Amino acid sequence: MAMSLEDGLRALGNEKRLQILDWLKDPTAHFPPQIAGDLVKDGVCGLFITEKSKISQPTASEHLRVLVDAGFLTATKIKQWIFYRRDEKAIAAFKALVKSQV
Repeated sequence: MAMSLEDGLRALGNEKRLQILDWLKDPTAHFPPQIAGDLVKDGVCGLFITEKSKISQPTASEHLRVLVDAGFLTATKIKQWIFYRRDEKAIAAFKALVKSQV
């Protein structure tokens, strides 16, 4: 399902969420190596994102949920952890949607 302009803008309307998306653009530059899951292929463990964000776990989980629901991130469960990765196709589609509205 295609993301609506409103949902995408709402998801991007928060500084922490924008920061998370920026970090995930180059995960190896912003996060340490992980025991489980490849930083690029599988994504970054939610615990690392929470720690780097300097926010509580419930707050980080909510930011990540909003980004996943909007389609900007994909979430993959490996063992007991959730790993997050940018969905570049969805991000490109949203950018095209924004440009088409201008």
